[in-house]
Amino acid sequence: MSRLDTVFTRQAGIEVPIICGAMYPCSNLELIAAVSAAGGIGVVQPISLIFAHKTDLREGLRKIRSITPNPIGFNAIVEKSSSIYEDRMRKWVDIALEEGIRFFVTALGNPRWVVEKVHAVGGIVYHDVTERKWAERALESGVDGLICVNNRAGGHAGKLSPEALYQSLATLGVPLICAGGIGGDQEFVKALELGYAGVQLGTRFIATDECTAHNDYKQAILRAQEKDIVLTDKISGVPVSIIKTADVEKMGVKAGFIARQLLKNPRTKHYMRMVYSLRSIWQLKKSNRDGLGYKDYFQAGKSVATISKVEPAGTIVRRFAEAAAELGQ
Repeated sequence: MSRLDTVFTRQAGIEVPIICGAMYPCSNLELIAAVSAAGGIGVVQPISLIFAHKTDLREGLRKIRSITPNPIGFNAIVEKSSSIYEDRMRKWVDIALEEGIRFFVTALGNPRWVVEKVHAVGGIVYHDVTERKWAERALESGVDGLICVNNRAGGHAGKLSPEALYQSLATLGVPLICAGGIGGDQEFVKALELGYAGVQLGTRFIATDECTAHNDYKQAILRAQEKDIVLTDKISGVPVSIIKTADVEKMGVKAGFIARQLLKNPRTKHYMRMVYSLRSIWQLKKSNRDGLGYKDYFQAGKSVATISKVEPAGTIVRRFAEAAAELGQ
């Protein structure tokens, strides 16, 4: 059996066990389509598609379909931040299902309602987790697999290494996807050797021809090393991995005293996280568009260490696949 033939590839109906992770604001439709066309699976981030790229969701999904007939995924953030947001997400999930999407990635809440909708039409749901207790809760809600976010990931990183996280979750009996720290083909192969059924890449796919992120962002990824990845709680109220630029050093990475107290208070922490999230959506969109001319943050993971050039997304997927296939011979 080929290393590329895993439970995940069979479930998702794809050839290469690589997910282009959902990213705000970097998940543009051309990038999603390019990864899927090459045999992996690109995941639509609806907030990014609608608000950052000014694309109607249904029209965007159909545009991707016009580029490739291969499977694509959909990201549903299920945190109960407000009834308005939850209503929007339910409508977006319905549109995705109507347009034929059958692979969903959920995060930040109870995915049960997504699972019920998706399973009703024969689809599958994977859920983002950083440790076993969240994995067990997700499985109680009926998810089919887990996106295992480790301490090398960009965005909201976990605390465990890829190896430790796998060992913690391996006995749960569902496919596990390694998310974090994979920028080169050898890291991809290593993840499969550990037992992961696939990988999720974010930072690596920002530095691609198809991604519409500002060139300053892509060049920052190419220049950065592991030591340049730092955590800040000033974006969403919880630690987020970013590149330490000169501006980040000036601004610092810690939330102010009052903000920290509000984030600790059970009555105010959800409000503060919502404020941070709304602000970060605007800030990340602006830095993505305007580059270093706007003093802000570039999210990235420790995979920057093995990313050396901007190249087509399909080239990355095929190179990774060839490396795994060669090792399996």
